[in-house]
Amino acid sequence: MTAHSNGKEPSITRRILGVDPAAAGPTGYGVIETDGRNFRVLHYGAYQIGAKRRKSSSGACLFDVHALLCRLIEEFQPHAMAVESVFTALNMRTALRLAEVRGVVLLAAEQHGLQVSSYSPREVKACVSGYGHADKKQMQIMVRALLKMEATPEPADAADALAVALCHIQAEQFAARFGLAADQPPTRAQKSAAPVIPRRPAAVRAAGVQSTR
Repeated sequence: MTAHSNGKEPSITRRILGVDPAAAGPTGYGVIETDGRNFRVLHYGAYQIGAKRRKSSSGACLFDVHALLCRLIEEFQPHAMAVESVFTALNMRTALRLAEVRGVVLLAAEQHGLQVSSYSPREVKACVSGYGHADKKQMQIMVRALLKMEATPEPADAADALAVALCHIQAEQFAARFGLAADQPPTRAQKSAAPVIPRRPAAVRAAGVQSTR
């Protein structure tokens, strides 16, 4: 199913792959298709590497995450990838592990000629919930509402990945409206005038919009 056009001109759909890399826990991922007005969740989930596999070698986790991203890119053919950046408040050991995971995510994107944009956790939370310190439960509720999903996305890592994709969609809207380059952030004045992703109550459902895991 594709998003409906307004009848005046053909809609241009884009697919965004959102990724929430993790140093130790599950790596979240989510694919959203949008025409700029409507959203459709194509796939989402979180990849947890087993303890036995993790202990088998130092590079096993990185290999598996890279293979996962390659499969997602080849299957869904996204136009862009959005990745959550490293949280600066992390301790050095955790930050280094997270940077390694992000490295293989970026490698998979580069190997498939996919443009990548990074967003800080605070940017993503502010974009999706309107509050830069929202907790995971709040983010899950808002993601469900914005994407008109029938069920709350689980686990929270998957919801975070969908939120990163939503953040990128809004960034693309900024760029399209103000003629910015893809990697040029909007000014404060432009942010206040730019359109935001419509927020709807979580209970509202849209017929024909279905999420998959």
